[in-house]
Amino acid sequence: MSVKSDRWILRMCREQGMITPFEEKLIREVDGRRVISAGLSSYGYDLRLAEDGFRVFSPIASAEIDPKNFDERSLIEAPSRAAEDGSQYWLLPPHSYALGVTVETFNIPRNVIAICMGKSTYARSGLIVNTTPLEPGWRGRLVLEFSNSADLPIRIYANEGIAQVTFFESDEDCEVSYADRTGKYQNQTGLVTPKL
Repeated sequence: MSVKSDRWILRMCREQGMITPFEEKLIREVDGRRVISAGLSSYGYDLRLAEDGFRVFSPIASAEIDPKNFDERSLIEAPSRAAEDGSQYWLLPPHSYALGVTVETFNIPRNVIAICMGKSTYARSGLIVNTTPLEPGWRGRLVLEFSNSADLPIRIYANEGIAQVTFFESDEDCEVSYADRTGKYQNQTGLVTPKL
């Protein structure tokens, strides 16, 4: 099993639609303003956080978080804000936790597993993006989990790079893929909370 290069990722996206929408180059500027990089990189893909799903955990309406019986009231929608340059962002309060969803939809091949990790720009600001696997045969928009470990609020920008996915290809197909076992998060199109 080896990590896959930009050439392989580009080919898989063109031929098999592995990532949609797909940016063939690393984007660092949009409409004349600097952005946190997104798109194809040397050995991965820098994905973006979508505008349609960012929610923060709050104790206002719920006393605990039970992943086996999740109370949707545990999450509140954070208001979107506009920066001076027109960028859209949310504020994640200190020592808080949030969920978001990617712009991109993934279609992971049967002999591939991908790992999502945080980007250095955000990590150096105190934001932790949980490491998340994208299993063989999984399809959908990826739900991301964020933790602010800093003592200050962190701006999290919409439609800009938030995390990187690295792809690993096996020399054989798995016996049972995520799609074969009808995984509970298959084909998710928005922010999906914990399911049992």
